[in-house]
Amino acid sequence: MVSYRSSTISSKLVKTKWLLDGGAIQSYVPKTVAFNYSNLKAMFALYPTVYFKPINGSGGFNIVRIKKLGNSYQMQHDSAKSNYLSFDVLYAKLSKRAKQRPYLLQKGINLATASGRPFDIRVMVQKANTGAWKSTGVFTKIGRPGKVATNYNQGGTIGYFPQTMLKAGFSKETIQKKDQELRRLGEAVGRKFDRHSSGFRELGLDVALDGSGRAWILEVNTRPQFYPLKNMVDKSLYQRIISYSRQYGRTK
Repeated sequence: MVSYRSSTISSKLVKTKWLLDGGAIQSYVPKTVAFNYSNLKAMFALYPTVYFKPINGSGGFNIVRIKKLGNSYQMQHDSAKSNYLSFDVLYAKLSKRAKQRPYLLQKGINLATASGRPFDIRVMVQKANTGAWKSTGVFTKIGRPGKVATNYNQGGTIGYFPQTMLKAGFSKETIQKKDQELRRLGEAVGRKFDRHSSGFRELGLDVALDGSGRAWILEVNTRPQFYPLKNMVDKSLYQRIISYSRQYGRTK
């Protein structure tokens, strides 16, 4: 991995704890807890869908979606689905996975869809040499039908925020307001991270919109990738992000 001047932190649970330590950002965070028997039981008492994610994972790999179907459970990894007739059998299966690395559980958000494809949003936030955080890009990650993760690495595609939102049925006025909300949120998260540690110069927020258009922070990446933007017809987004990143030594 290319090294450049920006702090990183891999634990999703630590980052979630930071987001929850007071202020308006808390309302954007879906319930997220460490994986264990009692937490799994409690999450399914609250939500019909729960995500099982590696605490230190990236790129959308090893994310599992679990749906409660009556008294049984359906587990999906990539596009492969399997059913478990009892909670204990499901827990045993997940525990086997969690032996290799620690996992967390997150409330499942029913993602908004554009032309039938689920999408989430990446908010790119960067710190200029002045020390101020700036949301330099908002774009969408559109998932392949039938896949759990929307990531580019998982066969997803990158989209322009306004076009994706129009396809999802949002009005132009709503899209403009949501864009402003997400940019403010990104900058607020940057300031929040600065209060907990030093040296951050870039963050990538993965934000889900549910069916009603409410925004949820799924994750904050401290080594966000934006190279797929280079392949888009309009390269202005990529060029803006790269011009900021050069200030702290990142060139791709």
